Amino acid sequence: MIRINRETDYATAILGLMATEREDRFSAAWLAEQRGLPQAIVSKILKQLVRAEVLASHRGSRGGYSLARPAEEISLADVLRAIEGPIALTDCIEGGGAACQYSPYCEVSSNWARINEAFYQALEGVSIKDMSQPLPPEHPSLRGIDIRVKTAVS
Repeated sequence: MIRINRETDYATAILGLMATEREDRFSAAWLAEQRGLPQAIVSKILKQLVRAEVLASHRGSRGGYSLARPAEEISLADVLRAIEGPIALTDCIEGGGAACQYSPYCEVSSNWARINEAFYQALEGVSIKDMSQPLPPEHPSLRGIDIRVKTAVS
């Protein structure tokens, strides 16, 4: 089963909250309290998001964290890369032929590359703004998803 890790899920929830609140700067303590998460985990996630330039960190009396760009410009792919690293469904996607001892005999790795790209494009098509509210069935990223996936793997 392909799963995002718990911290990516938390990061998405934290960013969704930041996208809907009127405040422009947020403390780790406030975000932790609002999401019912331990502050240590929230602080760790916030630092990872700052390193990936998804968030900006501010010092001083008006310090805290803010979105580095508008919520509609931050995709789920950005969040996943920030917390988990590069998006790669198989080792051969991330490391190329050298990642697998069977690559000289493999006939499916190019198909995995196409599937990985379809997965990546789906994540790019959903923003943090989208995640801050229920995604309506008519959202462009959901329209024709079955056709796009079928096309990507054929």
